[in-house]
Amino acid sequence: MSSAIPRQPLSRCCEIVCVLVADRTRLTGRLISDVLRRDRSLAITDATESAVLLAAADLRPDVAFVSANMEGDPYAGFEVLRGLRSSLPKTRVVMLLDCSECEPVVEAFHAGARGVFCRSDSLEMLTRCVHRVHEGQLWVSATQLEFVLGTLMEAPATHLVDARGTALISKREQDVVRWLVEGFTNREIGTELKISENTVKNYLLRIFDKLGVSSRMEVAIYAASQRAANKPPDMHDLAIS
Repeated sequence: MSSAIPRQPLSRCCEIVCVLVADRTRLTGRLISDVLRRDRSLAITDATESAVLLAAADLRPDVAFVSANMEGDPYAGFEVLRGLRSSLPKTRVVMLLDCSECEPVVEAFHAGARGVFCRSDSLEMLTRCVHRVHEGQLWVSATQLEFVLGTLMEAPATHLVDARGTALISKREQDVVRWLVEGFTNREIGTELKISENTVKNYLLRIFDKLGVSSRMEVAIYAASQRAANKPPDMHDLAIS
């Protein structure tokens, strides 16, 4: 007697993720696109030789890979990134970097990247990077995270504002963030502010909601980015690659 094969319910794994690739050369752009096309859940468009912002406006990709170095300008990609974050805030951008050095890594997150992928990284990690970023996480290595946190420790910003300069959190919530970025625990923050640990937790939940993040580390990175760039990077869930 033959048995019927149960029908599998539709799940998130069946979702098609639209990916835009804008690398510095046609050859490298094609290489990245070909690797990503091995994953049938990804729909890939190579805009390496196109006007990236126009191509993105038409495609509205879920995830975009943008090279920092474009048309011979090592910083052109950062302007493209800022343009994408402004015009297509739902598109999550990964910056393609020539090297994993402090300055370009920190600048990428300042500009609003959700991750950085270096040319020395294994191409086999590209697909994993796409899915992580599409799920709302950050793609960042432990070393790259140290770069960002080092920037934070120089002079953390706690007056978090949007692109128009409007405060995102209340004065009391700013107090919580100030101690959070210093590495204080919830209990220690409560002691400093003379409030209960549970009240600190409630403040943090409200801060997470207002900033669109889900962890203390993300708040710290957000503050570090504002310190140097004076504007938010719109970053979400954190994952170390």
